[in-house]
Amino acid sequence: MVKLTKIYTRGGDKGQTSLVDGSRLDKDNARITAYGDVDETNSIIGLARLHTKAAADDMLSRIQNDLFDLGADLATPGDDFTPGEMTLRITSEQVERLEKEIDTLNAELAPLNSFILPGGSSASAFLHQARTVCRRAERHAITASKETAINPEAIKYLNRLSDHLFVASRYLNNKGSADVLWVPGANR
Repeated sequence: MVKLTKIYTRGGDKGQTSLVDGSRLDKDNARITAYGDVDETNSIIGLARLHTKAAADDMLSRIQNDLFDLGADLATPGDDFTPGEMTLRITSEQVERLEKEIDTLNAELAPLNSFILPGGSSASAFLHQARTVCRRAERHAITASKETAINPEAIKYLNRLSDHLFVASRYLNNKGSADVLWVPGANR
């Protein structure tokens, strides 16, 4: 269990931060940027949850918890991606759960005939914002993976999560009927 008794440490005052193993990286390193984006995604989902109801809220709550696991995964160097008692790693089961939830939500939606503009309900708008930040987290995780070992399941999770957030945003827009559709060339 995590126990924080002191919030500031002064350890990052010179532009570096610690990973789980105590090694230090510059704060603008792709790994650090990726889990910063994961944290931002989580915060935006928290805003969306202020406007959701039971079933969607339960899914988003599970995702928020997963995102803390994902942040810990990204902050743990090494190439052993086996979850352990003291090592959090994203697993294929977490990715599969997202896929099942996407399929469940999507089954109730009409097929898309246009791209969707972020908006509609407040919850939907926040989930669209979370989706775009999640995509950024995925890009930074991929950049980091070119320099160091990153759990492939973490990258899959980010990819699937952005899809999940898109489908959930439609679902929370009255199952897609309140989606704001793009009208190509509407303002010419």
